[in-house]
Amino acid sequence: MVTFNTTIQKFAENKEKTAWTYIIIPPDIAQQLKPGNRQSFRVKGKLDNHAIRSVALMPAGDGTFIMAINAEMRKGIGKRHGARLQVHLEVDNAPLPLSQDLLDCLADEPDALAFFNTLTNSHQRYFSQWIEDAKTEPTKTKRMALTVNALSRSMGYPEMIREQKRLKEMQ
Repeated sequence: MVTFNTTIQKFAENKEKTAWTYIIIPPDIAQQLKPGNRQSFRVKGKLDNHAIRSVALMPAGDGTFIMAINAEMRKGIGKRHGARLQVHLEVDNAPLPLSQDLLDCLADEPDALAFFNTLTNSHQRYFSQWIEDAKTEPTKTKRMALTVNALSRSMGYPEMIREQKRLKEMQ
């Protein structure tokens, strides 16, 4: 586990990343965590005394990584951008669980399940996370139906999202 102190940052006006709160993981720390790696990976540990797990570190160039600090984390640490933070990190190799509701629905749709099983773990998680991120039960139900329909037509997550955007624009 690596330990370091940093300052919580916030993106300025920067397209889709506007208002993100984040910390910078310097290249030397990133190399201690995962030597030779320049791709996104997940970590676990603590921000001050707030435990975290399955949090993505995203490459920012020149060996630097960024960790987004979401609202739950900010509430857990009780700090905002500009505050100092003690960080304890290690690589988190635990697999991310898939939505049990999605798996239950796919069990009733063999074609959709067969295609789902051909997808990489990360692409399976896109579908799963999208469903689990729904804030209401009707939204979750709608997303599961769209997912099963797309998978039964051998569509991956990006294709399904593009199709939904096109359909929305046509209305």
